[in-house]
Amino acid sequence: MAGSGTRIRHAYGEILLPAPPRRVVSLGFTAHDTVLALGVMPVALRHWFGDQPGGLWPWARPLASGPQQPILLPREISVEAVAVLEPDLIIGIGSGISPEQYAVLSRIAPVLMHSADRPPFGMAWHDVVQSLGQALERQSQAEKLIAGLRETFAAARARHPEWAGRSAVAAYNHGGESGVFMPEDTRSRFLSELGFVAPAALGRLSRTQGFFAPLSPEDLSPLDADLLLWVSSLGQVPEIVSLPLRRFLRAHVEGREVLTSPLAAAALSFGSVLSLPFALEALEAEIALASDGSAATQVPSAVKAGLAP
Repeated sequence: MAGSGTRIRHAYGEILLPAPPRRVVSLGFTAHDTVLALGVMPVALRHWFGDQPGGLWPWARPLASGPQQPILLPREISVEAVAVLEPDLIIGIGSGISPEQYAVLSRIAPVLMHSADRPPFGMAWHDVVQSLGQALERQSQAEKLIAGLRETFAAARARHPEWAGRSAVAAYNHGGESGVFMPEDTRSRFLSELGFVAPAALGRLSRTQGFFAPLSPEDLSPLDADLLLWVSSLGQVPEIVSLPLRRFLRAHVEGREVLTSPLAAAALSFGSVLSLPFALEALEAEIALASDGSAATQVPSAVKAGLAP
């Protein structure tokens, strides 16, 4: 109805925005990327990881080049720090905010959470764009952003028709634990956007927080795909190289492993409308080499890290 404002349902309830928000605080670890892409400067954003100036990574920094920079909030949420900013919208998508925290923050301003049909960290990049486009009353910009990135992925698939239907996994090693990102995770979705499919074995794994699954050091078989993408943002390369059973994977024997740089890994982890084109530019050539069907082809990132057979 005209004049009634924007009403949005989400996993924790419903919010009503009587007017386009002017003071946006982003508590989602990556949501500020999308806010900036939609042409809105957040009052504050939340630090996730890394030492990037102001918490802004290279793909987002050009959009926050004005004199008024967003305030960088610590990872640990402080209700008092949010309240003093006087927001008229708090973005909780991808924040891990509990229902109890949501209730407290809602006394300050409307809090927009993830969709009810998605887990806390399970919204696809285009769903985030649509949700924030609606909340910020920038639906037209949102549709253009979505169409643009879909065209970018479509062009990559057209350049590499051999990727269609081949299996691929995105894996990690952190703190001595190896595991795989599940199909709903942003890192795996990146691979599916390129035409790859997830191995059926992933469906039999026990998930942690819905988006990744630890693997036993004695069984790395779920990683045996046509493409094995190691997502390493924290310098865990020696641990990956030394995994005893990795050398028995066909992906290793046939030279089909790719190792991300820390920056490309961060871009995949953000999984935003801004960071995904950055990740594609960084990884397309390496993925093509690893997927050319020849075990003799060397993948530079794997060779440099000592991952190559």
